[in-house]
Amino acid sequence: MKKDTLLIVAALVFLFVNCAVYSVQAKEPYAPAEEYSKYIVNKSCVPWTELVPGANSRLVWADRIMVSFITMSPWTSFPRHTHEAEQIMIVVDGYMDEMIEGKLYRIKKGDIIRLPSNTPHGGYLYDVPCVAIDIFAPVRPDYVEKTKSQGSYGVVIPK
Repeated sequence: MKKDTLLIVAALVFLFVNCAVYSVQAKEPYAPAEEYSKYIVNKSCVPWTELVPGANSRLVWADRIMVSFITMSPWTSFPRHTHEAEQIMIVVDGYMDEMIEGKLYRIKKGDIIRLPSNTPHGGYLYDVPCVAIDIFAPVRPDYVEKTKSQGSYGVVIPK
């Protein structure tokens, strides 16, 4: 009898899960191709901007936020600096030492760093590259200028 009960429970769970999945499927039409670029850009289409020698980023921004998809080569360093923008860094691969307010923090794949506005920080890479996603708010004008000066300006998600 227990085996029959388990089969009934399994069947009910299966039906419940399938009904729940079907009830949340999209009902809106797909946007036409000519509207796609109004909201979407593929990261591979965003040109690289060199931030410092050995560190290149694909920068995308809107009115109040900037995202940097950064790849840093081994033995690259970021000098100590500050900026008005708050920053969140997500380490996607590799590791590095992040200097925050004069102390070193070893950061590695999966770590998330929060840097408040005007916090002195910098970074040191060693024998491996590091890939990260940086989020800045507000937009960093110095990065916009670097992008303009390197001829890769204008690949942002349009309004």
